[in-house]
Amino acid sequence: MKILMVHNFYQQAGGEDVVFAAEKDLLRQHGHEVIEFTAHNDQVEQMDKLKLATNTLWSREYKQKLTALIAQTRPDIAHFHNTFMVISPAAYYACREAGIPIIQTLHNYRLFCLNATFYRDNHVCEDCLGKFFPLPGVIHACYRDSKVVSGVVASMLTTHRALGTWTRVIDRYIALTEFARDKFVEAGLPAEKLCVKPNFLKDDPGLGQHQGRYMIFVGRLTAEKGIMTLLEAWKNNPDIPLKIVGDGPLMEEVRAFVAAHQLTSVEIMGRQKREDTLALIQNAYALLFPSQWYEGMPMTIIEAFACGTPVIGSELGSVAAVIADGRNGLRFEPGNPLDLAEKARALWTKDQLAADLGQAARNDYEHYYTAENNYTQLLQIYTDVLQRRQNIG
Repeated sequence: MKILMVHNFYQQAGGEDVVFAAEKDLLRQHGHEVIEFTAHNDQVEQMDKLKLATNTLWSREYKQKLTALIAQTRPDIAHFHNTFMVISPAAYYACREAGIPIIQTLHNYRLFCLNATFYRDNHVCEDCLGKFFPLPGVIHACYRDSKVVSGVVASMLTTHRALGTWTRVIDRYIALTEFARDKFVEAGLPAEKLCVKPNFLKDDPGLGQHQGRYMIFVGRLTAEKGIMTLLEAWKNNPDIPLKIVGDGPLMEEVRAFVAAHQLTSVEIMGRQKREDTLALIQNAYALLFPSQWYEGMPMTIIEAFACGTPVIGSELGSVAAVIADGRNGLRFEPGNPLDLAEKARALWTKDQLAADLGQAARNDYEHYYTAENNYTQLLQIYTDVLQRRQNIG
């Protein structure tokens, strides 16, 4: 099969980039021809406001480039990961005009939320859900704290809602969890076009020894990731060693909090190489995932599962969809440091429970999140879409 893969890289690398690369390599390993069409949001810095607005809405340049690439390579199917904000939704129409079936992986909630997270002012926010024009997101300057740029994004979403881009042009959507699928149906996407396929790990890191007497947090130091909730919880667990791996805008606030409350058991390690991070997860007693937004499909949790490391995560959104409380991990009330502290303490004092949860997590990894399992699901999605297009034709 000849597959066109389309991805617009963000200025800050993230999980979507990892998944795009992993799926591309996976398909090539199984003998498929993969044609890449990519752009990078670094280009936005060179655009004036007018060009940025028009390009975000409809990039004639990238539609023309993609049309030429399709004519040259003649792919069987197109798989989009991201078009925001350089490639733009115009790229879908290049595929449609060429008769190429379109699949779109929904890594986040961008189609219905300007900042793609359903999160604002330190709480879950669905003010724009179901609205034809997402005016609340513009009023609150949800994208980059700018009403002007938020208005640009809102106009893009509304224009393509009016054109039927989201409901008619795209043949199949891939949601990462059942929770996300249900949320997209609630938002207005056709249920029959939505399927679920989780992310996966390209390489299996293997079971860890879990000999380190510490718990670990891995992620960006931002409000929505719940880092401050975690630190508040640790005021009640000062004797449990905690390693914090990652960087972000709250780094200085994190350092100041740890110093002010004399949390000597907390080690701030900053950003680490991936192999070093995996080694830390493999040796950890548990991974802490205190996220306060719905999440897409956290790769960190999949990595912990692969390592047989139990996860204590918030009972919210996709995290709750992945963590089965008391079976492969523990869940706590999101944003509640006392509940998090209690769950961490309970696990810390029960070695057999930690071992049982870790084994169940590893079993789930082997069943749901391996590369081979993912390939089988992905190929089935492609085959179904192609068959449906042939039947319609």
